[in-house]
Amino acid sequence: MKIWLALFALLAPATAMAADSVSLTSKVFVERMKPGADGKLVAVREEPGVVTPGDKLAFVLRYRNSTAQPATGFTLTNPIPPSVAFAGTDDSTASVSVDGGKTWGALATLKVVAADGTSRPAVAADVTHIRWSFGQPIAAGSGGELSFRGVVE
Repeated sequence: MKIWLALFALLAPATAMAADSVSLTSKVFVERMKPGADGKLVAVREEPGVVTPGDKLAFVLRYRNSTAQPATGFTLTNPIPPSVAFAGTDDSTASVSVDGGKTWGALATLKVVAADGTSRPAVAADVTHIRWSFGQPIAAGSGGELSFRGVVE
C-alpha cells in the first residue's frame, strides 16, 4: 500500500506553546542508504513523493524567534502519525508520551496499561507524541532544528 506525503503533513502538525513569536516549519524526508563518493553507504535524506511500508522517515522541525525579545517558556509538541512507528530522536532533552499526551517522560520510564489493568514497559511503537520543552529562552533572532525518526507501518 502506498501512502502519499500529503497524508503525513496533515497527520503530524507540530504545535508550539507559550511563545507566539516563534515561527515553525516542518518537513518530512525519506532516509535511504546510497553509495557515497568512496563507495561506502551513507544515509541520504530525500524529498518523498510516495512512501511505502518499511520506509524510514526523518521529521525535521525548524523554529525561529523573529522578534527583538527572548522567547521564554517555549514548548514544541508533535504527534506521531498513526501510520508511522516512532524510531527515536538524537535529542536527549525530548520527552515522549504513550497515552496521547496525558503523561510525559523518557521512554524507558513509561508504562502502557492494558484494558484489564495490567501494565508493561512502553516500547518505541507505543509512542504517540514527542515534546521538547526549552528550559532556556530562545534569543531574539535565533532558532534551531529538532528532528525525530519514524518507520512507515
